[in-house]
Amino acid sequence: MRKKKRKNNIKYSKIVVICSLFLFAAIVARLIQLSISTEVDDTNLAQLASKRTTKTEVIEAKRGTIYSANGDVLAQNVTSYKLIAYLDPKRTTNKKRPQHVVDKELTATKLAETLGVTKEEILKYLNKTGVYQTEFGKIGKGLTELEKTKIDELGLPGLDFIESYKRYYPKGNFMSYTLGYATTKDEEEKIEGKMGLELYYDNILKGEDGYITYQKDLQGYKIAGTKEYRKDATQGKDIYLTIDSNVQFFIEQALTNAKNNFGYEWFTMVVLDAKTGKIIGMSSNPNFDPNTRENITNYLDYTISSPYEPGSTMKTFTYMCAMENNVYNGAETYSSGTYTTTDKTVIGDWNRNGWGVISYDRGYALSSNVGVINLINRHMNSAMLRNCFRKLGFGKKTSITLPNEEAGKIDFKYETEIYNAGFGQGITTTPMQNVQALTTITNDGVILKPYLVTKIVDSDTNEIIYKGKKKNGKRVISTETVNKIMKLMDDTVNGIGNTGSGYRLESGQLIGKTGTAQIADTNGNGYLSGKEDIISSFSGVYPKDDPEIIIYASVKRPTAGIQKGISTAVKEVVTNIAKYYGESVDSTTITDEITTYKMPSFINKNIETVRSTLNENKIGNVIVLGNGQKVIKQYPESGNKVTNKNKVFLLTSDTIYTMPDVTSYSSKDAKSLLSLLGVKVKINGTGYVTAQNIIPGTQITNNMEITLELAPKFSDTPEKSSENTNIENIQTEISDNNTD
Repeated sequence: MRKKKRKNNIKYSKIVVICSLFLFAAIVARLIQLSISTEVDDTNLAQLASKRTTKTEVIEAKRGTIYSANGDVLAQNVTSYKLIAYLDPKRTTNKKRPQHVVDKELTATKLAETLGVTKEEILKYLNKTGVYQTEFGKIGKGLTELEKTKIDELGLPGLDFIESYKRYYPKGNFMSYTLGYATTKDEEEKIEGKMGLELYYDNILKGEDGYITYQKDLQGYKIAGTKEYRKDATQGKDIYLTIDSNVQFFIEQALTNAKNNFGYEWFTMVVLDAKTGKIIGMSSNPNFDPNTRENITNYLDYTISSPYEPGSTMKTFTYMCAMENNVYNGAETYSSGTYTTTDKTVIGDWNRNGWGVISYDRGYALSSNVGVINLINRHMNSAMLRNCFRKLGFGKKTSITLPNEEAGKIDFKYETEIYNAGFGQGITTTPMQNVQALTTITNDGVILKPYLVTKIVDSDTNEIIYKGKKKNGKRVISTETVNKIMKLMDDTVNGIGNTGSGYRLESGQLIGKTGTAQIADTNGNGYLSGKEDIISSFSGVYPKDDPEIIIYASVKRPTAGIQKGISTAVKEVVTNIAKYYGESVDSTTITDEITTYKMPSFINKNIETVRSTLNENKIGNVIVLGNGQKVIKQYPESGNKVTNKNKVFLLTSDTIYTMPDVTSYSSKDAKSLLSLLGVKVKINGTGYVTAQNIIPGTQITNNMEITLELAPKFSDTPEKSSENTNIENIQTEISDNNTD
């Protein structure tokens, strides 16, 4: 029995040995496989090992800042905080120094008072069970440094903050549709542009995150003496706009005043530097606060993204087209009132009874639709009109650096469509296209591209990586056409009893064209006929003798169809800009004869020769800087027009320059002069220079800065203007296919 049992044990031992050998062989084979393979079971072994022994931290790039032309911050990153509360008692190891929320009732009461919410809203989060910590939803996010400090001062245990960044707009609803906004879904995500400039320039503003990678120990700390791999963040670039904060404020204020005093559905206004194409102000109202976005009602910018039928402001360009095709005779007459097309459509003037037999010149000033119809019927055709409109930039985007720009439509084929297009119905345009087309009037027939960015700067190196500049297009109209159309615009506003008389300033320097377009029925049933179913507009130039600004304004559904709101707003803005530039808006500006002169380049010319040339052309207000013999810089630059009322500055080839006396200069003239000398300027007030903090005659040094005190020379009382009673009653006269 014992021998048999010993024999069985020997057999069992052999099986164990054989199985062990197989297991050992399998382990060895697996080890060999792991040692020679880069990937096992779809897992990269090197990456797995690296993840276990290395740590990578993101170095976040800071989003760039957006500035106005004045250097005011319009959009910037600020530190933001998210409030959290630790609820797990196990977090506290020393009862004398609790690290969790001990008294929820007390905590809720004090937080509610600080955050401006109810105690119950706070308790909803503090009473959560089975969680280590809690957040407070929307009410606990995006807290400022001041709010964080107030909560810290409460001395409540168990509260903490997670630091991040948020986008902040210091001026609130200031030019909100142009700036747009940037935000995150939550504080852990990168800030992204969602609208306006923030969206268009998102890649430039956001920069590129960096990282740091290092070897870590079991506790996650860096192992001393090991290599560190680092890529620094590329910070977002700073963007400087052409927007003048003061002009923008004038526009925002005027649109708000019009809303409060007159009412409308929406109101938009664009102001352009007439000589360069810089957009110095633009706004749409209703607007919104980019910090909260709670009152956003529309995500499209009316100045570029919502084309509409412009109405009679389009007559300016129809008349220009006739002039350019040598078919315009302003003295030619026609019978006003109504016109019947070949398909029996009756189109009327806003004054259905008309003014009898009048000239085309008079028809423009009275905004006669029938005048445009006769002009097209007798002397033009659809191809002529369409080609001219396209040369002026209609039917295509202006390429302004904002998202979602629309091209509008200038499609017309049949007789009635062609006539309607001539007075701005049945086609669609944008305010930006209109100001672009008007640049031909202020630049001797050459079209300019509107632009919004003056420079983009690398915040780390201060290197300018992009510089905006004047962009001349093609010559579209002749000097003769410019002079003719400006005379018609002048008569429209400053003539007696014409449709633009509600825009008249005492100086007579604002000229332009009014428009009133009916709103199309969205169901395709022609046009709406309600008294308020209109879009009123004005396109103008100021001052007429030497244009500095182009202004385009439009308002949809003014309350009760009253158009005084738009004329009041336009005059308010122009008057404030004139004061800001140090110009008078009273009648004294037109008492003397005005002569104009197109500046040539005087660079490297002898100073005496230059003086003589300017004197011969009746430009006598010349200021020479330095004692050199040749001109090295000039203002205005070549190609710009000046009048005998303007100052001309010439910088000569000297080595030493002294501070000039700029008292009594307008702010614009003072800044232009001092910029030639390389002097930085800080301005307090508006109007004319009354004092300067650097004594005239002081030698100018590098990076010198001067502070100028300004004040207007005239009363702030709004100028008087005779309103045309026809303006108030236009809508009572409107008929089918009719605009003012």
